[in-house]
Amino acid sequence: MTPEDIKEALKQVKYPGFSRDIVSFGLVRSAALIDGTARISLALTTSDPKIPLHLKQEVEKCLRSLPGVKTTLIDVAVTPAGKPAAAGGNLGGNASAPKTIKYAVAIASGKGGVGKSTFAVNLSCALSQLLTAQGRPGRVGLMDCDIYGPSVPLMIGLEGRPLVEGDNFLPMEIHGVKVMSMGFLVDDNTPVVWRGPMIMKTIQQFVQNVKWGELDILIVDLPPGTGDAQLSLVQTLPLDGAVLVTTPQLAATNVARKGGLMFQKVNVPLLGVAENMSYFLDPSGQKHALFGEGGGQKTADSLGTVLIGQVPLIQEIRAGGDAGNPVVISSPNSVAAKIFRDIGDNILSQLARKVAPATI
Repeated sequence: MTPEDIKEALKQVKYPGFSRDIVSFGLVRSAALIDGTARISLALTTSDPKIPLHLKQEVEKCLRSLPGVKTTLIDVAVTPAGKPAAAGGNLGGNASAPKTIKYAVAIASGKGGVGKSTFAVNLSCALSQLLTAQGRPGRVGLMDCDIYGPSVPLMIGLEGRPLVEGDNFLPMEIHGVKVMSMGFLVDDNTPVVWRGPMIMKTIQQFVQNVKWGELDILIVDLPPGTGDAQLSLVQTLPLDGAVLVTTPQLAATNVARKGGLMFQKVNVPLLGVAENMSYFLDPSGQKHALFGEGGGQKTADSLGTVLIGQVPLIQEIRAGGDAGNPVVISSPNSVAAKIFRDIGDNILSQLARKVAPATI
């Protein structure tokens, strides 16, 4: 049995919280079968002591099912999260991320269609308004990591290509928010058909090869799910927190909870759950629970976090996204704009209460 045969078998072993296997993540440094002993070397980065033990047990179980394997010898090299990992891959942090960003926060969802990008755009604009009022304009970044469906440029009102300075992109800027998106780099009629390694490389470049400058906060709009983009971000950028976006109904909240568990497994704090399309607000101000009630609160409770805000389902939010003029900008005194600023203020307050920001 060759090393390639063993690695092929090890593709059955998934990294906890992810749908991908330890081989495609690059965690298997070596594999060999010598005189009936399967010798495996793993390298990973994590601060969770349960993960190395779990992976070792799963690898051993997999190996013992292979013909010709009598005993196993499994070496696991663990680097604490936030430090450079051993050769072969990492999970948990990379010291080469930029040092000019004070806090990085991911906006995530378990499933698509819950308005996550709309939420991320309006939240970024709200944060810009809050920081500008504190005398800190231009200190918000928005990184659109939804590689397959980058909608941030449309929603925030940006077109064209970013300038290049040396080996780095200069983010485009509008409403006091610095923005980088795959949507700037591909034609509208060109679908992005990429495998995992290309996605990982792109996200690493968005972190390391974009001149973000001095930022108080970088908002990262993730695609739905728990796949390559999420892993790449955790590998490349030490996150100070994540916000889960869901709609109230069970079909959305069940999947959102899985997304929250993923962040907990890789030691990213949950800042809260945002319930989008929480209720329909009619012209008279009456609330109508079109998608049910309580889903966001139940999701937050199940994850041990808080419901950070409830965003209504109103035409102005949708119209603002289609027109590239977010409701926080077009109607700064509206109910929706106030809710987004309240959520932004909550996030900034939580981050400020941390003992110290992550060094990135």
